[in-house]
Amino acid sequence: MDRRLEDIRALIARHKINDQLFGLLGLSCMMVAIIMLLAAFLDLFIDGAHRLTWDFFTSFPSRRAGEAGILSAWVGTTFVMLTTMLAAVPLGVAAAVYLEEYAPKNWVTDLIEINVTNLAGVPSIIYGLLALGLFVYQFGFGQSILSAGLTLALMILPIVIVATREALRSIPTSIREAAYALGATRWQLVSGHLIPYARGGILTGVIIGMSRAIGETAPIITIGALTFIAFLPINPEAPVLSILRFDWLWQPFTVLPIQMFNWVSRPDKAFLANAAAAGVVLIVMTLLMNGLAIYLRYSIRKKIKW
Repeated sequence: MDRRLEDIRALIARHKINDQLFGLLGLSCMMVAIIMLLAAFLDLFIDGAHRLTWDFFTSFPSRRAGEAGILSAWVGTTFVMLTTMLAAVPLGVAAAVYLEEYAPKNWVTDLIEINVTNLAGVPSIIYGLLALGLFVYQFGFGQSILSAGLTLALMILPIVIVATREALRSIPTSIREAAYALGATRWQLVSGHLIPYARGGILTGVIIGMSRAIGETAPIITIGALTFIAFLPINPEAPVLSILRFDWLWQPFTVLPIQMFNWVSRPDKAFLANAAAAGVVLIVMTLLMNGLAIYLRYSIRKKIKW
């Protein structure tokens, strides 16, 4: 008996050591990723810090490096991301709810699930070629913000669908059983319980998808994003009215990754500082967007009581 107890204690001790080693390995991997990100950010910041002025944010691109700015680029990025989010999130959540709660379990839905999962790994240039033929030429949207937003929405749609389905699956079965026991319809269950409880997981998918979309260059170039643009998609004299009219959806555009690509390809090394400053702005925009989504997810999960 004593020998068996000693063996159990030794086994528990080995498992504790393995747990500690695995935790240390995971912490090391996380620290390597964080250090690499900080190193890249600091390198960009050191190179472009002197260009991060008010004029840099309020000036259009120029052939002179010292006078060039990112006004049209960050405004275009904002509108493209807004269009992407408005297109991808409702469609992705609705598709996930249908597949998880409404669709019959047969070979057709199994085939759809496999394709949705595989689409998350398709190279972004493929989405650009698809959008060029579908949105730009077939639907006649042209080389506009609408085409860019829909292209990126298609690209992140599988991510939103998969994340939403996993969030719905994580909800205890007792929630569904209790709702049906009280006479709730399936729509009442979905709208009143499942979607509110799954909002944290849905936001996680949105965070991942939008973080990928904001830095994409290949599909945006494919559909005809401009590398040099000296005007805004909205009327500066009446910006609120222009936004509400949605005229900006049909305007030409550029985004920060395209602007960075343009400056990096210039022979004048002074433009490299502009590209570094634009990279800092792009990283900060991504972190702010992710930070807001993480805060909302944390606030939602605090309010949920199973």
